Amino acid sequence: MEENPFRSSCTQFADGGGLSRFSSRHGRLSRTYLADRLRGARTYDRIAGYFRSSIFEIVGEEIEAIEKVRIVANADLDAEDVEAAQKVRDAKLFQRFTDDDIVVDATVHRGRYAKLYELLSAGKVEIRVVPRTVAPFLHGKAGVVRGDSGAVAFIGSINETRAAWEHNYELVWEDSSPEGVEWVQAEFDELWAQGKPLPEAIIREVGRLAERREVEIVEFATNPALVAPAALVESPIYRDGESLQPWQRAFVSQFLAHRDTYEKVRALLADEVGVGKTLSLAVSALISVLLGDGPVLILVPSTLTEQWQIELLDRLGMPVARWHSTKKCWIDPAGRTIKGAGASDVARCPYAIGIVSTGLIVHGMDRHGSPKAGSEAEHLLRRKFGMVILDEAHKARGSEPIGSTARTPNNLLTFIERIATRTRHLLLSTATPIQTSEKDLWDLLEALNQGAEFVLGTSFSHWRRPDVVLPYLKGDRQVADLREGWQLLTNPLPPVADDDLIADIRDALEMKPGEWATTKFASDISNPVVTAKADMELTGLREGLGYFQRDNPLLRHVVLRKRRDLEKLGLLPSLPVEIHPNRDVPPPDHLFRELSLFTSDAFDTAYQAVNAFTKAYAKRDKPAGFMKTLLLQRLCSSQAAGIATALALMGEGELDDDVQEEMEGEAFDALADERRHLRTMIEALQGSDDPKLRAVQYFLDEYRSASRSWREMGSIIFSQYYDTSAWIAESLSRAYPEQVIALYAGSGKSRLLVDGNATSIGRAQIKKLVANRDIKLVVATDAASEGLNLQTLGTLINVDLPWNPSRLEQRIGRIKRFGQTRTRVDMANLSYAGTIDEKVYRVLSERMKVSSDILGTLPETIDADWIEDIETLEKRLRDYTVPRKRFDPFESKYAAGLNKDDQRWDEASAVFARSDIERILSTGWPTKRG
Repeated sequence: MEENPFRSSCTQFADGGGLSRFSSRHGRLSRTYLADRLRGARTYDRIAGYFRSSIFEIVGEEIEAIEKVRIVANADLDAEDVEAAQKVRDAKLFQRFTDDDIVVDATVHRGRYAKLYELLSAGKVEIRVVPRTVAPFLHGKAGVVRGDSGAVAFIGSINETRAAWEHNYELVWEDSSPEGVEWVQAEFDELWAQGKPLPEAIIREVGRLAERREVEIVEFATNPALVAPAALVESPIYRDGESLQPWQRAFVSQFLAHRDTYEKVRALLADEVGVGKTLSLAVSALISVLLGDGPVLILVPSTLTEQWQIELLDRLGMPVARWHSTKKCWIDPAGRTIKGAGASDVARCPYAIGIVSTGLIVHGMDRHGSPKAGSEAEHLLRRKFGMVILDEAHKARGSEPIGSTARTPNNLLTFIERIATRTRHLLLSTATPIQTSEKDLWDLLEALNQGAEFVLGTSFSHWRRPDVVLPYLKGDRQVADLREGWQLLTNPLPPVADDDLIADIRDALEMKPGEWATTKFASDISNPVVTAKADMELTGLREGLGYFQRDNPLLRHVVLRKRRDLEKLGLLPSLPVEIHPNRDVPPPDHLFRELSLFTSDAFDTAYQAVNAFTKAYAKRDKPAGFMKTLLLQRLCSSQAAGIATALALMGEGELDDDVQEEMEGEAFDALADERRHLRTMIEALQGSDDPKLRAVQYFLDEYRSASRSWREMGSIIFSQYYDTSAWIAESLSRAYPEQVIALYAGSGKSRLLVDGNATSIGRAQIKKLVANRDIKLVVATDAASEGLNLQTLGTLINVDLPWNPSRLEQRIGRIKRFGQTRTRVDMANLSYAGTIDEKVYRVLSERMKVSSDILGTLPETIDADWIEDIETLEKRLRDYTVPRKRFDPFESKYAAGLNKDDQRWDEASAVFARSDIERILSTGWPTKRG
């Protein structure tokens, strides 16, 4: 190597080589040392420090001519990360890469990113990262440069960043002796062998950033398919190294295809529980807004309004507002109240997307199916929408009164049928569209058909009559001739797509675009070739299926993907769940009576007081079932929740939003007798120990799985109620003063607790701490749980049991994720002995065991009238979890193509500025009504 004028000092060795010392005090090391040493080099091996985007700064002339460059860096990977699936490791590294302000850096140094992408793609530069178990932090920075004139090794304080080589005060010692070079080379080789390759996702991201350009939404007016990737590629879910799943992207693609074909969309999303319907619907809503289709109204149960708002913001970066049912005002994404003028303001959402409770709608309709004067339902029905979404749509259904065969719609179904005519797009969502019979499904299809007769056809269509068409759908009946099949085919007529037969029929009948039914007959077709072709298609079988089993309105407008199919395709993890306590491993008899917790005298007194309160309340001539359920569910959650609810009923606290909504916003004024029983309940519980805390600690400390305690493996502890979650978190913080405990809750309620002291924190920060395994205990409410991926934790404790199987499945889904290093996950369900909760738990847990391989066939909710009669509950759940023999054309239609997913949204280089998206989403509904 040639002499360098900026060398501070040099010591020659008798056996050859020497030790040279360099300081940035004498000149920029990038010029005085690095450029000189890399000139003419053939290989360059580098131990570079911590992995982040700035590791790529020294790229270009310095290394472009080198045959092979290898860099090894440190990363936030520990032993369990290394054992986890590559998908999770890659996501974590991607998140680290995007933690820096990568977009700005790529904009400033576009050429450098393009050159780097070229080098990485060609394999001339390779990067590996080592877990912190191998090297907690790579403070030792070193490298080996080999060229025609020999080899040198260097050691110093520099990272592989431009700031380090050009601006920082750094020291470099160079050793050109064979022994010194081989010593550094051996250190590099050992780290390289234990390192993990740079994920392909990061290489693709470097290429994307090199081509990145911000565009106006109008540029995609003629190609709406590009809107979703442009809007989402830099959203939180993608920046966290995740993405929408293939089936979620497929739903969005179908939404856009139907929007193009029909100019409006009518769809029922019936994916099974835990498959992620919320994100599919939310992205469709986002695209609808960005394309200028109009305001979006999302209708969900009151208990889910905040959950939807949180998930849309945290996962997709979508600011939306939710309507507060009792305060009669909108709540912004930060939880702030937006003052207004009462119920009429529901039609003036300050954001493009507004979330409203379905319970409010139900109470806003009278028994004749008309909206009550001044109700939110009335105000919403006065305006027009670009899109309406109904979650848990199975609650909108009809019934057949005794002595009548006509279906009578309930209030929610009536509202949806009416608002369907006032919205461009209507999306319904439920995992259980069939509650008791196929007629339930047709109720929803009829709602979709309002103002959109391309769904089921005109009033003369056979598809409006399930008793007529079901035999064809199930294969019990085949079309005998063209005359029999003609009406089924042409009312409604399918879109042309790639179907030559439909194209020929449209041409023969001179049908205009947008016409979806005809009153003409097959005999009106003058071309005998077309009629012969139609007859052959309608009467023939293909792979054992009749024409209307392969193509029908259900397949066109109902989307159903089953978890077991997605697991078979490797798109979802298949992990068994071990439920505790169970009879195979009897729990300690000082805590449990069989599988439920012993109750205290204080609890028993409070439980009796609830029953006494209910009897007293019934004297008002009002149904007492709701009040009984309200108190029992909260008392069975925890004594803390029981006390808080009793105090609220006495006017000394605030009732939950869903409770106030059920009471239609009226303040509860407890009568003297009622107050006496509530006071008895409070006095019995105050100051007494709650057995559930001891049970939680038993599972955390004493119960072992695979020779490790649950606290060592990490655990998430769930409750429906904030009062219970806060009490558990505070109690555990005092019990484990050295352990950091996270309380993951709604807007402004998340905290970190250490030794009983709380610090407010954002949900995103908690997720990052858990992902990095800095936190092993998380206490969470259901409302905040969406988007909380906790595969780093291996156990789950349900402090209370939601009378809602889908919510229980969602809880399990928080840890049953790709990257879960355990081969099975453990779940403990806590219930008090001798209570209604115990009965529900016993029945539900047995059915969950049965349904382990048919997950999703559990109902999304358990109706209150099922609870009173435990035998009814058992039968209802058995009906759901026992597989029913029914036609299933959805498996072949939707499952087959998902592994062929070629939509690389993460590679979109034409993007919308986040500020533009937020500005559009923060634009309120127009005041003009249609």
